[in-house]
Amino acid sequence: MSKVSVEIPDELLADLDEHVGDDAKFVNRSDAIRASIRKTLDQLDEIDERQGRLEEDA
Repeated sequence: MSKVSVEIPDELLADLDEHVGDDAKFVNRSDAIRASIRKTLDQLDEIDERQGRLEEDA
């Protein structure tokens, strides 16, 4: 698995941390960020599909 380094504003990181940890939605920050990326990409694919911008698989 590749590693990526990003800069995140402190306010966004604090908000993220509210959803990470024991009895939270995510076990760690990496898990939360991966889930967010997946969801965002899925939403963008849905938008592209509605706009007719996705190529059909051959």
